[in-house]
Amino acid sequence: MRHEIVMPQMGESITTGTITKWHKSPGDKIALDEILLEISTDKVESEIPSPIEGRIEELLFKEGDTVDIQKLIAVIEDDLSVPFKGAGGAAPTAKAEAPQAGAAAPTSAPVAVATTTAPAAAAATVQDDRFYTPLVKAMAKDANVSLAELANVKGSGAAGRVNKADFESFIATRKSGGASVATNAAPAASKPAVAQTPTFAPGERISIVPMDNMRKTIAKNMQASKLTSPHVNSIDEIDMSNLVKFREGFKKEFEKQEGFSLTYTHFILYALVQALKEFPIVNASIDGDNIIMKKDINLGCAVAVPGNGLVVPVIKGADNLNIRGIARALDILVKKAKTKKLTMDDLTGGTYTFTNNGSFGILIATPVILQPQLGIFCVGTIAKRPIVTADDAIAIRQMMYATHTYDHRVIDGEIGSKFLRHVVNTLQTMDPAALF
Repeated sequence: MRHEIVMPQMGESITTGTITKWHKSPGDKIALDEILLEISTDKVESEIPSPIEGRIEELLFKEGDTVDIQKLIAVIEDDLSVPFKGAGGAAPTAKAEAPQAGAAAPTSAPVAVATTTAPAAAAATVQDDRFYTPLVKAMAKDANVSLAELANVKGSGAAGRVNKADFESFIATRKSGGASVATNAAPAASKPAVAQTPTFAPGERISIVPMDNMRKTIAKNMQASKLTSPHVNSIDEIDMSNLVKFREGFKKEFEKQEGFSLTYTHFILYALVQALKEFPIVNASIDGDNIIMKKDINLGCAVAVPGNGLVVPVIKGADNLNIRGIARALDILVKKAKTKKLTMDDLTGGTYTFTNNGSFGILIATPVILQPQLGIFCVGTIAKRPIVTADDAIAIRQMMYATHTYDHRVIDGEIGSKFLRHVVNTLQTMDPAALF
C-alpha cells in the first residue's frame, strides 16, 4: 500500500517548513517511529518520525527546499513484496546515517499521512493549501461545491481566507452565470511596496550574508502580521517593589519546593490571565468579518533559544491554573524548548502571547502580534527609579514598563488601555504570599 507523507504544520501561524536533512534515501527500509527527516521553521527545529514501517519509494524535495504545509514530500510503500520503482524523477538526496536500532521514539510532531492503494500516476488530486473554517466546509458540502471549485473562491479574510460572506457571494454569482474566483493579482491597496535594491559606493567595504531559512520565514511572517493587523501600542509603568521584595524572601523556599526558580514572569502571566477573563475580546481572533471568541485562555510565552531564535510554546488552559500551575507548565515548556523537544501541540492553539525583553536589559519594546491572535504583551527590565508617591514624597521604587500591542481592527484604544491598567493594578495590589 502506498502512503503519502505531507509537510506537517509545526505551529499555528506556520505555512512552510524547510527540509534540513533526509535520514533515508529512495529504496531504504524504514521502521515505525524511525526518523525520516528533519524540518526547520522560524519557531522550531524538529525530527520527524515515520508513521509506518516500509520502504522509501520517493523523496520529492531535496535538502534545503522550503515546502508549503500539506504538500506531498515523500512516499512510503508498506508492502515490501512490491518491486521498488525508484524515485520517479524526485530530487535525489544524500543518504544520511540511520539512527541506531532501539532508539527512543522522538516527542516531535507527528507526520500527516494520506493513504491510497492507487498507483502514483492515478493519485494526483487538486491541491489547495488554504485553511477553510468548519462553517465554510459545511456550506460547501451542502452546496455540492468540490474542493477544486472551492479553491477558486476569492477570499477577503486574512491571507485570502474564505469566510461565510465570500462563499455566499460565490454561490449567488454562480447561480447568475458568473464566477467569483481568486486571481493571482492582489488588489493594489494590499500590495506591499517593492523594496529598493541597496546600492553600494565604489570601494565600499561590505559583506553579503544570505538569510538562513529560519530568518527568511521570520521575515515573511513579521511582514504578513504588519500587513494584516493595524498595530496599536499602549504603554504604562508598573511599580514592582512589593513583588521584588516578596520574591527575594521566598525564592529559595520556592526552588526547594518546586525544583526551579520563581521568576517575575510567573506573576505577569497570572495577571494576564485575570485581565483576559475581564476582557475576553482581547482573547479573540478574526475570520473575515467574524470575531471568533475563544472560550479557553491559552497563553503563548516567547522563549529565546540560543542559536535558534525565538519559539513560542503555549500554556494550554491557563485560566484553569493557579500561579503554581502556571509556573510548572512554563518550566516544562522552557526545558523542552531548550532541548529541541517541543511538539506541534506545544506550539499551537495560542490565544494571547507574552514576551519579556527585560531579560536583555531593555526598558521598552513594541512587539509584533503573532497571527491570528489580537494582542501581545511585552515587559522591560525592572529598574530602580525615583518616584513621586501619593503623599508627594520622593521614593526609590522598583519600576517596570509594560506594552500592550493590539489589533485595532477589533480592539479600540479604550479596551486596549483598560486591559493594560488591569494588569498594572493586579501586579501592584496583589498579595503574593496568598497565591502560594
